[in-house]
Amino acid sequence: MELNRRFTPASLLMLSINGMVGSAWLFAPLYAAKIAGSSAIIAWLIGGLATAIIALTFAELSVLLPVAGGTAQIPQLSHGTFTSFVLSWIAWLSALTMAPIEVQAVLQYASTYFTSLTHAVNGVPLLTSVGLVWATILMLAFCVINIASFKGLVRSNFVLFSFKVIVIILTIVTLIKVNFHPANFAGTFSGVGMNSWQAILTAVATGGVAFAFTGFKHGVELAGEAKNLALTIPLAIVGSVICCLLLYLGLQVAFIGALQPSALANGWHNLSFVGDAGPFAGLAAGLGVVWLLKLLYIDAAVSPSGAGLIYVTSTARILYAMSQIGYVPRFLSYLNKQRFPVAAVFVNFIVGMFLFLPLPGWQAMVSFLVSGMVISYAIGPIALLCLRLELPDQKRQFRLPFATLTCLLAFYFCNLISYWTGWDTLSKLAIAIIIGFVFFGMACARGKITQSLGLKSGAWIVPYLGGLVFISYLGPFGGKNIIHFGWDFLVIAIFSAAILCLAVASRAKKVAENFANFNMTKMDAVIVSDCCQ
Repeated sequence: MELNRRFTPASLLMLSINGMVGSAWLFAPLYAAKIAGSSAIIAWLIGGLATAIIALTFAELSVLLPVAGGTAQIPQLSHGTFTSFVLSWIAWLSALTMAPIEVQAVLQYASTYFTSLTHAVNGVPLLTSVGLVWATILMLAFCVINIASFKGLVRSNFVLFSFKVIVIILTIVTLIKVNFHPANFAGTFSGVGMNSWQAILTAVATGGVAFAFTGFKHGVELAGEAKNLALTIPLAIVGSVICCLLLYLGLQVAFIGALQPSALANGWHNLSFVGDAGPFAGLAAGLGVVWLLKLLYIDAAVSPSGAGLIYVTSTARILYAMSQIGYVPRFLSYLNKQRFPVAAVFVNFIVGMFLFLPLPGWQAMVSFLVSGMVISYAIGPIALLCLRLELPDQKRQFRLPFATLTCLLAFYFCNLISYWTGWDTLSKLAIAIIIGFVFFGMACARGKITQSLGLKSGAWIVPYLGGLVFISYLGPFGGKNIIHFGWDFLVIAIFSAAILCLAVASRAKKVAENFANFNMTKMDAVIVSDCCQ
C-alpha cells in the first residue's frame, strides 16, 4: 500500500505555517528579550534570513525528489546509506521532540489556573505526575486525530490556522494600541557591541528564535503527498518562513513595547512580571484587557496543539522512510486503509513520552531540537550541489539561482546556529548520535541493511559532526572559550567550506542510475489522491 498525493498548494502552506506557529510565539519573545534585550528584534531578522536561505535549497530538492520523508531519502540518493541513516536519525530525534515541546507549552500555560500540572525546580516549570498523565492524554489525542481521518486533519488544520493567525494579529494590534513605550527600544540597533552580538546570537539558537522557524521542513517531509509540485513545494517551504517572520517581528515589537519600564529596572536578564509563565497572557492581565486574556488562554492550548498535531504527521513520515530503506523494522512502514503510517505514529508517541524525563522544561527541549534539526538541514545545500553535478541535464521545475553561493551560505548558517546552541546541548546531541551509530551497526550485523553502506561517500560525516562538537567545546558558548567570540565566525566559515567541499567531492557516483530507477522503487511510490474527491 502506498501514500497518496493529497496536499494542494494552499493546504500545504497552511499546514507548514500551522506547524511553525506553535508555542514559539507564546514564549520566544520573552526568552529572546531576556537574553538579548530589545535587540531580540535583530535576532528574529537573523533567524528568519538564515532559515529562508536554507529553505531555498530544500525547495529545489523537494520538487526534484517529491518523496515522503525527504530528510532520509534525499541523502540516500546523494551519498548513500550511511549518510542517510545518520542525518535521518538526527532529524527524527529532533522532530520527535516537537510534540512533547508543544504539550509542555499547553500544560505550562494551563498551570496558571491548574497548579497541580507543574512545579518549579530551580526556576524551571516541570510536569508533576498529574501533568504527565495529561501529557499522555494530549500526545495520544494528536495520534488519534492523525490516523482517524485525512479530511478531519485538513479541516482541523484550516480552523487552527485561521484561529492562530487572527489571535496573533489581534495581540499585536491591541498591545501596541493600549500600552506602548518607545523608550524600551533604546539601543536596539545602535551601540550593539561584542557582548550584545553574542547575546543576540544566543537568542537565535536558545531563545526560541530558530525553533520558531523549524516548521518549514513539513513541506520537505510531506512532498511525496503534494500536488502541483512546482508551486506547492516552494510556496510551502519558503513562503511559510516569510509569513511567519512578519508575524514574529510584530509580536516581538509588541511585547517589548508593552512592558512597563519598571519591569526592566534590574536589566533584561532579570525581566519578570506577574504571569510571566505565560508572557502575553501576563501582559494582557496587567493591562486589564480581559477579552484578550481569555483569548490568549484559549490560544495557549490551540497553537501548541496545532503545531504538535502537524509534527506528529511529518515526523511519522521520517520514520516511515527509514523503515522503507531498512534502517528500522519493516513494520514501521505499515499503512492503514487511508494510507497513513499508523505504526510509525504510535512508536513516535511512545518514544516521545520518554523525552519529558531527560529534557525537562520548554527551553531545554527547544535547545536540543534546534541543535539537531539544523544539522539535518545541512544535507539540503550539500545534496543540491551534488545533484547539480551528477544530474546537470535533468529538468528542474524549480531552479535555485546562484546555487553555489546560496548553498555555501546555507551550510554556514546551519553550522552557526547549531554551534550557538552551546556546548552543553551539543554534547548531549553527540551522545544521541553515538547511540544511533550503535543501532546502525546492529542493523548491519543482522543483515537488515542489504544495500551498499556507502562508507566512502559518507566519509565526510564523522569529521563534520566531530569537528562541530569539538569547535563548540573550544568556543565561548558554554565551552572553554579558547576560541574567542568573533574569531569563531572565521573558524566556522573555514570549517564549513572545507566540509562542504569534502562532502561534494565524496558524493555517490551512481546518482544518475539510481535517480532513473527512483520512481520504480517503493521509496517514493505514490498515487494521485482520490480520498479528497
